[in-house]
Amino acid sequence: MNIAYFLLPKSRTAYLYDDYTVRQGLEKMRYHGYAAIPVISRDGKYVGTVSEGDFLWSLLSEEGGRHATRSLKDLEKLRVRDIFCEDNAPPVGITVSMEELLTSAMNQNFVPVVDDLENFIGIITRKDIIRYFAEQKNPAAVTQRMRKIV
Repeated sequence: MNIAYFLLPKSRTAYLYDDYTVRQGLEKMRYHGYAAIPVISRDGKYVGTVSEGDFLWSLLSEEGGRHATRSLKDLEKLRVRDIFCEDNAPPVGITVSMEELLTSAMNQNFVPVVDDLENFIGIITRKDIIRYFAEQKNPAAVTQRMRKIV
């Protein structure tokens, strides 16, 4: 199965640029209501995924060996690229198999997809992946659902 069938393209995906301030990132996450969101560079390369937890931890700073809470003014200076772990949601290529896609989706809500030049082209949601495998197990349910649509 070609995974492009499940791809939610970049044009329909919310994402952050890595040079956004933490405050801009928080505002966009809040607007969309997501728990995690892809981060790309201005030239379209996938950089990583930032999560609510990354934003929460960015509110704390370590000064003199003790924790302090950052002000909103401080969050204007801090960039999204400074707060996330790059390996937390590795992307897949468009030619990956469904089984490999399932493995990637086990630990994240969506799987970022990149082209051969590492340009971000969209995401595949865990929901769509689970639906695919559920339909493979029970093709009669798919037929029944299609009859309801028609």
